[in-house]
Amino acid sequence: MFGHSGSSRSRVALAGALSVGLAFSLTACGGSDDSEGGSTDSSAAAIDCAPYAAFGDIKGKTVTIYTGIVTPEDTPHKESYKPFEQCTGATIKYEGDKAFETQILVRAQAGNPPDVAFVPQPGLLQQLVATGKAVEAPKETSDNVDKHFGADWKAYGTVDGKFYAAPLGANVKSLVWYSPKEFKDAGYTVPTTLDQLKALSDKMVTDGKKPWCAGISSGEATGWPLTDWMEDFMLRLSGPETYDKWVKHEIPFNGPEATAALDAVGAYLKNDQYVNGGLGDVKSIASTTFQDAGLPILEGTCSLHRQASFYAANFPKDTQIGEDGDIFAFYLPGKDETAKPVLGGGEFVLAFADRPEVKAFQTYLSSDTWANAKAKLSSGWVSANKGLDVNNLKNPIDKLSAEILLDPNSQFRFDGSDMMPAAVGSNAFWKQTTNWITGQDTKATVDNIEKAWPK
Repeated sequence: MFGHSGSSRSRVALAGALSVGLAFSLTACGGSDDSEGGSTDSSAAAIDCAPYAAFGDIKGKTVTIYTGIVTPEDTPHKESYKPFEQCTGATIKYEGDKAFETQILVRAQAGNPPDVAFVPQPGLLQQLVATGKAVEAPKETSDNVDKHFGADWKAYGTVDGKFYAAPLGANVKSLVWYSPKEFKDAGYTVPTTLDQLKALSDKMVTDGKKPWCAGISSGEATGWPLTDWMEDFMLRLSGPETYDKWVKHEIPFNGPEATAALDAVGAYLKNDQYVNGGLGDVKSIASTTFQDAGLPILEGTCSLHRQASFYAANFPKDTQIGEDGDIFAFYLPGKDETAKPVLGGGEFVLAFADRPEVKAFQTYLSSDTWANAKAKLSSGWVSANKGLDVNNLKNPIDKLSAEILLDPNSQFRFDGSDMMPAAVGSNAFWKQTTNWITGQDTKATVDNIEKAWPK
């Protein structure tokens, strides 16, 4: 009832990002598996093996992983397990599958699950726990999560009051892409409140620009970028607690809070003065692919594009991304400078076996040790692990994302449509907001989505 093809859109969105990420990671760590033995040995030597000794002698034991993270982006994952393998003598057997989200449920229900699965949505996690085949996380993993992650992250891995799954990776959706050079030349400053964002947009209009560019076309998943926009404004205008109630349908989808959020999005995206720079009119948002939507920033025909951290992969390979580069991003601000709501996504480590070697590996993946080992091997990857040294991240967008996630004031919330029932999150929400951008009014849009909610 929950986990659904919201991640089909995640796969669409991430496919390019992760392949680019691997290009970076291979450069960063020196090539293929064959050439990395030396550097991995040194990182293994540097880690403390004591936490894994508590699980006894697990030499020669095997732990199986099943995940939707496939070639080529699986390479940095596999490399990051070597310190654990060398500490313990255990072997990690990795299986990536593009059909993971449907197959993991089939396997769990059939009594043939892996030892560990990397689950990309809390809703799917709940479904897997409901099969009765998942096992609670060991105390050592739970203690790591208490130490290294916020309570918001632990809650997403908790079902019916029992803690099952530690967070793995994360992404940040609350970003606005821009040109640092344009800002410098025009004297623009990065806004730190929603009022400042509106004032900046108005200043750009005064300067003869169409400030915003957007695109929501994504095949069967067309419309998903609008759900992210609406969720970001729901968080900002009504706060995380109200957002949680809305996602769980404890308040109606068409209530005053959600109506205000969609109208706030409309103040940007249905404003002829603001959009669609370099691409067309308001309706062109529906026909522009999400991959192409931010590219006019490079041409100077738009200035601002709200899209997730993984959007970095869509710029041409020679694009310099950074504070002094061709392109960078800033945090989509809250109502005031103290409010730090963050919309994003991530994966969770769910086990279906409680053998000592599985518990040891869960504990490794929930540690700051693993987060830093993974950071050194990857680009296009971040974690909300508080023990992550941001300096281990090579990519400026990864660093920015980690700084946002690790800000003590940040209040992280998972992508709402990924947690809603499929009839809403990956169907009515996408389709009705697409109708909205092409002319349907706000009331009809939220009413139609509310009607789609399963009774």
